[in-house]
Amino acid sequence: MKSRWQRILAGIGVGVLALVAAAGAWVLFQVRAYDASVERVYDVPVPQQVVRSTDPAVLERGDHLARSLGSCANSECHGSNLAGGHPLQLGPLGTVIGPNITPGPGSAAAAYSDGELVRLIQHGIKRDGRSVQFMPCHEFGWMPGPEVMAIVSYVRSVPPVDQTSGKSSLGTLAKVLDRTGQVTVDVARKIDHTRPTDAPITPEPTAAYGAYLARGCGTCHGQGLSGGRIPGAPASMATPANLTPDSTGLEKWTFDDFSKVLDTGIRPDGRKLSPDMPYENLSKTNLLERRALWAYLRSLPPRPFGNR
Repeated sequence: MKSRWQRILAGIGVGVLALVAAAGAWVLFQVRAYDASVERVYDVPVPQQVVRSTDPAVLERGDHLARSLGSCANSECHGSNLAGGHPLQLGPLGTVIGPNITPGPGSAAAAYSDGELVRLIQHGIKRDGRSVQFMPCHEFGWMPGPEVMAIVSYVRSVPPVDQTSGKSSLGTLAKVLDRTGQVTVDVARKIDHTRPTDAPITPEPTAAYGAYLARGCGTCHGQGLSGGRIPGAPASMATPANLTPDSTGLEKWTFDDFSKVLDTGIRPDGRKLSPDMPYENLSKTNLLERRALWAYLRSLPPRPFGNR
């Protein structure tokens, strides 16, 4: 006969196995839900009244947006010449590679019509009607029609580069975190496709406009912008800081401190920002955009570090 302790240990073993089986079933359910979602074909029409511009002022605006708020032309997205970014290694989440979007051979954007590019930016929907993955359209798709067309016009005007990009790959963890709302990978699922996409949004140095600009901050710093480790992120990735006016955040910062950080990547105390912080594109923001973003950050309720 088994001793009392043998029976207890056997019971514990059965319980552990049951928990492992339940966890595995839950992960499998989330992965299948993710796979089904990215195969969904969205019934969002391609805009037909799309007119590309060659006006130098429009192209200049598109260049600015692509290098600042749109974050297209940086090393971790499509590269400074838009011919493709370097592989972004995200540990167990997978590897993300921004493709070539110049007009040249091997470009992911070459097969897209201008209207399809507009839909991609505003809705996160690819040419085949399915969701794009990782491209943060949910962060900048709020831009009104003229701003989006400025980006499209600029992208179409850059010199073609004959370069074929590598393919991104996703780990199981990325799919699970997407389904549980920790990170956004299945982009179109996170966008309200019934919202107006041509509503005027006037650029001005106010907290209201800054709230739009700050949409790109929440992915790393959390929806409350109080920072903390990103769930599932590799240990090598820096922990995002607190951006609220809390004592553990930006309470003692001035606008000049903030602006200098965007230009140099150096904090007021002399420490360098992590390379994970995208100040490559933030350094391209203009004074109005910085004033608006700062006004919004100062308007936030103070939150202790780590509440995300």
